[in-house]
Amino acid sequence: MKIEEARALVFGAGSIGERHINNLLHLGCPTIFVFRQRNLPLRNIDGSKIQVFTDLKEIEALNPNVAFVTSPTAQHLNHALECVNRGIPVLVEKPLSHTLQGLDKLKASVRQHRSLLQVGYMMRFHPLLKKVHHYIAQETFGKLIYFRTYWGEHLPYWHPWEDYRTSYAAQKALGGGAALTLSHDIDLANWLTGASLLSYDTTYNTRSSLEVDVESAADINLQYENGVTGHVHLNFFQKVPRREYQFEFENASLSIDFFQAELRIVKEQATEIIKIENFDRNDLFLEQTKAFFGLIRTVDQAAHAIRQIEESELIIKICQNGK
Repeated sequence: MKIEEARALVFGAGSIGERHINNLLHLGCPTIFVFRQRNLPLRNIDGSKIQVFTDLKEIEALNPNVAFVTSPTAQHLNHALECVNRGIPVLVEKPLSHTLQGLDKLKASVRQHRSLLQVGYMMRFHPLLKKVHHYIAQETFGKLIYFRTYWGEHLPYWHPWEDYRTSYAAQKALGGGAALTLSHDIDLANWLTGASLLSYDTTYNTRSSLEVDVESAADINLQYENGVTGHVHLNFFQKVPRREYQFEFENASLSIDFFQAELRIVKEQATEIIKIENFDRNDLFLEQTKAFFGLIRTVDQAAHAIRQIEESELIIKICQNGK
C-alpha cells in the first residue's frame, strides 16, 4: 500500500498521537481519522486536515485501510483488537499492553483474519544501533560477550505543558511505570543479541519523590542461550538526562551516546568515532512508518504479527517480574 492511498485511523491524539499524525501528513497521507474519547483542542495539529470522531461504531462507515494505536498503554490491546478483527493493518505504539491477559485472544484473531500487526519499537531504526546489530550478526569484532544499557530522564520534563501525575506513565491503572514506559531498551537487548532469552531478573526502585504509584526505576539482568549476558537500567526520576549503550566484544568495546548521536569503537590499536550530524529523533518514527507501509501485502502478515506479539509478550513478562 502506498501512503498516498491510505485512509489512516489514529487512536488517540496525545503527544505521540500528534507525532504520528504530523508524520502521516508529512509523508503524504491524504485522509486521517482520529478517534478520541473527548474532542479536545489539539496542540500541534491543523484540525482542518483531519476528521475527529468519538464513537467507535463510526469506524465501519469511515472504512480505514490502515491504523495507528497511540492511546494510553492500558487501551492498546482493545484498540489493536478493533483493527485486527476488521483486517486493518495496525501499528501499535509500545508497549503492546500492560498485561498478558488478552494476548492469546489477539493471536487467535490475527490467525483468523490474517491481519498485520506491528509494535512501535522505533529504536530498531536508529542508524547507529543498526550498525551494532550488523556487527553482532557478522561477528565483525568477534563474539558479543556482554552489554549494558542506561536510560535516565525526568518524567515531569517530558511534557511540561501537562501535569506529569496525570500521564499514563505515572499511573499503574493506565499501564505506567519506568519498565514498560521505557521498554525500548529491553526490546533492543532482545533484538541485538539475536538469541533466545534464557533467564531474567527485574528489580524495582520506588525511592524517588515523584508522585506516582509505579516504580520510577528498574534494573534488569538478562542471560541469553548463546551465553551473552547484559544489564538494562531504566529510570524516569533523573533530572540530567543520560542515555548510553555499551557492548563488549572479544576484540573491541563499542559505546553509543544517544544524545550525542555518536558511536565509539575502541580496539587495542585504534579508536574510531562515527557521528550522525543533525540527528533528529523523529527520523526514527518516519522510517518506522515507511517500513510499516512496506510490510503491507509484502510479508506473511499473520506470521509477522504473531512474532511481534510473542516478542512483546516476553517484554511484558520481563517488566512484570516480581509484581
